[in-house]
Amino acid sequence: MKGVILFLFVLLGGYMEVAATPVLLPQPQEVKWTARKFPLDAVELKEVQLCREELLEWLKEVQCEVRTGVSRKVEVVAVDSLPGVRLNAEEAYRLHVDGERIRIEAVTDRGAYWALQTLRQMVEQSGKKKYLPGCEMTDWPAFRIRGFMHDVGRGYLSVEELKHQIAKLSRYKINVFHWHLTEDLAWRLESRVFPMLNDSVNFGRYPGKYYTLEEAKELVAFCKAHRVMLIPEVDMPGHSAAFRKTFRHDMQSKEGMAILKLLMDEVCETFEDVPYLHIGTDEVQFTNPRFVPEMVAYMREKGKKVISWNPGWKYQPGEIDMLQMWSYRGKPHKGIPVIDCRLHYLNHFDAFADLVGLFKSTIGGVQEGSPDFAGVVLAVWNDRKVEPERNIMLENGFYPAMLTIAERSWQGGGNGYFYELGTLLDEAHREKFAEFEKRLLWHKARHFGEEPFAYVQQSGVMWRITDAFPNGGDLKRVFPPEQKTDTVYEYEGKYYGSRLAEGAAVYLRHVWGTSMPSFYSHPQSNHTAYAYTWVYSPREQKVGAWLGTQNYGRSEKDLPPPAGKWDYRESRLWINGEEIAPPHWTASHRVKDNETVLGNENFETRPPVEVVLKKGWNKVMWKLPVGNFTTDEVRLVKWMFTTVFVTLDGRQAVGSLIYDPDRNMKL
Repeated sequence: MKGVILFLFVLLGGYMEVAATPVLLPQPQEVKWTARKFPLDAVELKEVQLCREELLEWLKEVQCEVRTGVSRKVEVVAVDSLPGVRLNAEEAYRLHVDGERIRIEAVTDRGAYWALQTLRQMVEQSGKKKYLPGCEMTDWPAFRIRGFMHDVGRGYLSVEELKHQIAKLSRYKINVFHWHLTEDLAWRLESRVFPMLNDSVNFGRYPGKYYTLEEAKELVAFCKAHRVMLIPEVDMPGHSAAFRKTFRHDMQSKEGMAILKLLMDEVCETFEDVPYLHIGTDEVQFTNPRFVPEMVAYMREKGKKVISWNPGWKYQPGEIDMLQMWSYRGKPHKGIPVIDCRLHYLNHFDAFADLVGLFKSTIGGVQEGSPDFAGVVLAVWNDRKVEPERNIMLENGFYPAMLTIAERSWQGGGNGYFYELGTLLDEAHREKFAEFEKRLLWHKARHFGEEPFAYVQQSGVMWRITDAFPNGGDLKRVFPPEQKTDTVYEYEGKYYGSRLAEGAAVYLRHVWGTSMPSFYSHPQSNHTAYAYTWVYSPREQKVGAWLGTQNYGRSEKDLPPPAGKWDYRESRLWINGEEIAPPHWTASHRVKDNETVLGNENFETRPPVEVVLKKGWNKVMWKLPVGNFTTDEVRLVKWMFTTVFVTLDGRQAVGSLIYDPDRNMKL
């Protein structure tokens, strides 16, 4: 325990300082740092065979003059191979930096482009002078697909926002954008062949919001410039109510297939420069056994490789070009490359605990990619209407999650699969996660400014959580921890212990139930837990607190909490013995539907709760009852809590706090 406590954090401006070496994310596969420095004042381009335009852009960005007759040189050269690179050589690079030369070697321009992104992160500054530290680096991605998906069929994101995300994430070597364009609610890609498909009358959400063919082509070009592969998806034959509403034909009918082929002619022409087309095939009853094979063959005749969801249509090797696993039932197929999207739905994620799970997890249960395992995509499926646009990124923890998967998909590794390891920050992963978190927060502080990025340090936020007491369905029942906190309790002739947990959020039972390990190995309904810690503050101060007991998903019809309550479970919070009231909930509707936007239920979308921490030790305690794990008000009950102290503006964690439930820290 003392070892844990000695690790506990002293926050410095919301992130912990790191070693003097550059703070890179993702970390390169092989790197050796040297004491040499390359000043970024003036350089000569000696030999630039790849990414010349991007190199010049970067040099301008760091205010480094390009001219002839300068001793310091920059070289970017194409090579036939890179010895030592084990995987994905087309994206690999070798980087050499000393006092007089920057040399990049790559097999393709993509490798050179990723090398430039590494250089961007390596820039150091002393006073007004910028420089690069010396290094020898050989780097390559563990997986060839490292991407994200937006469901713009159910929602809508502006082209400007999509471009912004693509540009931002390409700097972290994310190389795929999956564009889910069609849904039951809307067909979001313009059709000039059948303009009625885009008529507002045929939209179930955001009428008139769709992407023109020019915008689609523009986005393809933008992706290409950032070495990101755009994968458009037209979901078929399921998730196609907008199609049926427009044409009065099911896609699987003879008439529907004829119309769909004309539409796909237009789609293929629009996306002429993309290699893959995603055709869905998920969550549908197949009534026409010819439909999928015929559509795959049609797309291939158009020069497209075809991706399909799994579970979905059942393929044999050679019948499809790639499968994307979307549920826990998705299985790798020998002879068919797969993308892992199982359980990677950000719309269900908690901002803190699930990020730990994502970090610990392997991709698809494997350490690195192979011909049969392509990589990973994190998906944003907002079945529920989410507004404003910014909240789609904010509430889904988009950027923190994407930087986490950028690290894992480039580096490879992990210690087990998501639903095997769960989301607890355990002893086996504490050190590695803390190191990653430092880098994550360093990049947040320097490169994400006003971006929606609701994450602060959770390493070192320690709790003691009791065994759960049976409440018999009485969620207000009082148990011994409310009189006095201890490590062991006696209640009605039985003993109840307690255990330590770490993190700004802890699942007692995950939203996916017992299929995902949580704090309780066998969580039961009608029980009450208590979680408490002591927080040392060096002075009396007014601070903010991110607090919550549900973290509402973005794909459920759940009702907001009742006024004056944290949730429907009678959860309560005390700080220094004073009960903390929940915020005023801005949503108050009592009829469930997906079109009513939630308000400030999640901590990310409201100002932090203001509390006063006295000088010295402050006691924080949650009472966390639960009844049934499915209720009329909330379909998927998350038995959990979120607590971390932040600045009043919510931008960073409060500095110099110690979270120690046993007060073992020597001050």
